[in-house]
Amino acid sequence: MICLPHMIDAMNVHLRFPLLVTSCLFVFCLFSPCREVETAPADTPRITPERLRWWTDARFGMFIHYGPVTLTGEELSWSRANSNPQCPNKGPIPVEVYDNLYKKFNPADFKASDWTSVAKTAGMKYIVLTTKHCDGFLLWDSKVDGYNIMATPFSRDLTGELAVAARKDGLRLGWYFSPMDWRDPDFRTERNAAYLTRMQGELREVLSRYGKIDLLWFDYDGGKAVYDQAQTYALVKKLQPEIIINNRLDLSTQENEAMLNSNADYYTPEQRIGAYDDQRSWETCMTLGTQWAWKPKDTIKSASEVIGILARVTGGDGNLLLDVGPMPDGRIEPRQVDILQQVGSWMKLNGESIYGTRGGPWKPTTGIATTRKGRTVYVHILKWPDTVLTLPDISAKVVGAKLLNGGVLQARQTQSGIEISVDPSQRDGSDTVVVLSLDRDVMQIPALPIPPTVKKTSAAVNVTDQ
Repeated sequence: MICLPHMIDAMNVHLRFPLLVTSCLFVFCLFSPCREVETAPADTPRITPERLRWWTDARFGMFIHYGPVTLTGEELSWSRANSNPQCPNKGPIPVEVYDNLYKKFNPADFKASDWTSVAKTAGMKYIVLTTKHCDGFLLWDSKVDGYNIMATPFSRDLTGELAVAARKDGLRLGWYFSPMDWRDPDFRTERNAAYLTRMQGELREVLSRYGKIDLLWFDYDGGKAVYDQAQTYALVKKLQPEIIINNRLDLSTQENEAMLNSNADYYTPEQRIGAYDDQRSWETCMTLGTQWAWKPKDTIKSASEVIGILARVTGGDGNLLLDVGPMPDGRIEPRQVDILQQVGSWMKLNGESIYGTRGGPWKPTTGIATTRKGRTVYVHILKWPDTVLTLPDISAKVVGAKLLNGGVLQARQTQSGIEISVDPSQRDGSDTVVVLSLDRDVMQIPALPIPPTVKKTSAAVNVTDQ
């Protein structure tokens, strides 16, 4: 992960009287004039391009990995045995078995409105469906390749139905589209040009049949990127001029996953929380379970884990695209629905600390994340270091503090930092959100790291990450 450096050098410190807040109302105390902080040249958060603003404001989306392989409970595409030495898959399911699963694929209980309702209830603002994964199976009624959803017993355009439901529920719509096809014998061979004609034909279909598509999510597999990128990007932007595109069409065997060229809008850390980066847009993609598709009796993340991940991702100035894998019958597993409903309940109370915010002014740790907008900072306390949380001081005066849920807290600002204390009975078991009001625009403050907390014991000095 590439992060641009942020530096701040505090100088000319003037003593500041403490601020004490003992209720959910703002209680103001007299301060000496805010200390002047001279900073070395540093980057403040990049202004988000207007075309990307809806996406960065959304912060939370649903990824949907689906296809005939759900009949086996194995991972999408990667469970297929290899039939092309230029491709990396070496899965346990024989090719002749995998490629014929579609003949039994009948998600008769699928209702697009159920999927979009789950996403909306969870507080997600956009969805991204795997219209074509690396195995080459197409979830729409394609005229380019007969290996598609219409050849199954289900025989309905799942992609089209989801597009209608997403718009009805006010969700932005995105397609995952694999430029690779591990089933196609021409791919990455001397006949690759013939493959590209088909691939671009598929892309033309999925971007021209379903109205406005807000986002396109390409993938890569570590092999050579032989996708006629210039022409492919041109095709995408001709069909959908306002579309947002990730960076994976350009990724190959040697490139860093965080690279961005002029055609790509954001990069995509996978199954991990990206490092703080407020100069370039990014999105963590992560599974609710343990694989990219439904798995029977899978271990899934708790609501508290999802909330913590979302807070840390947003605190790092990124988006979270959380994956669900619907079951073979077309329903999202009830266990997953329950987790997402719990997340949605938290978002109803705390969503203002996520939506429309930027990361910082403190860089996230495993236990603390902060988000900001205007003159407001939201402190997400995921793990309490002790009875008091101390944050490094910033070049602004705290003029008010409260708990977002309306509970009781104590907060004070001194020359050494900002101290926050919340009675255990007032803490949220997943994420306690403290709202700090400042006397200046917090977006003008470069992000600061939170140093480890030093705890002295009789035996040693223990360093713990806040």
